Amino acid sequence: MDLEKIHAAAERVARSLGMEVVEVEWKVGKQRFLRVYIDKPEGPANPSGAGPADASGAGPADASGAGPASALGAGVSHKDCQAVSEQLSVILDVEELVPGPRYILEISSPGLDRKLLKPADYERFAGRRAKVWTTEPVENTKYLEGRLRGYADGIVQIEVKDHVVGVPFAGIRKAQLVVEF
Repeated sequence: MDLEKIHAAAERVARSLGMEVVEVEWKVGKQRFLRVYIDKPEGPANPSGAGPADASGAGPADASGAGPASALGAGVSHKDCQAVSEQLSVILDVEELVPGPRYILEISSPGLDRKLLKPADYERFAGRRAKVWTTEPVENTKYLEGRLRGYADGIVQIEVKDHVVGVPFAGIRKAQLVVEF
């Protein structure tokens, strides 16, 4: 199976719906899962990643469809996931991108504690708290938790206890946002 082709197909669908693909995962256990994480990119037409207002002008519904999304939850709705799932499912079947027996296609938002996967994520979420694990020690530690201060020239800036630490992007093993309430 070619995850790059699946990612490209998912990206075509997501972009046509005003979204982007964050990550594609293939998991095999008792069942086979193809998991696609989608998000709504920020921009002039889509501030804060929130979708267009509904007919009442109240703004996008949250994932439950119960009302306007909060600033933390703005972005992908259940309806968005359903739309991507329906369209991507057809493409995966027609193009035979997932060979073999049955599998489960799951479309999801990356969540409030989303992974930080590319340099743009560190810019987009500057000001937010994050956990960062590194492959080599940075200032005598392989784990940092603090407030993101951005990304420039291959270095992620994270403020830890009123001290900004520069972490080489290439040396980050894993990173994710921390949920703040």
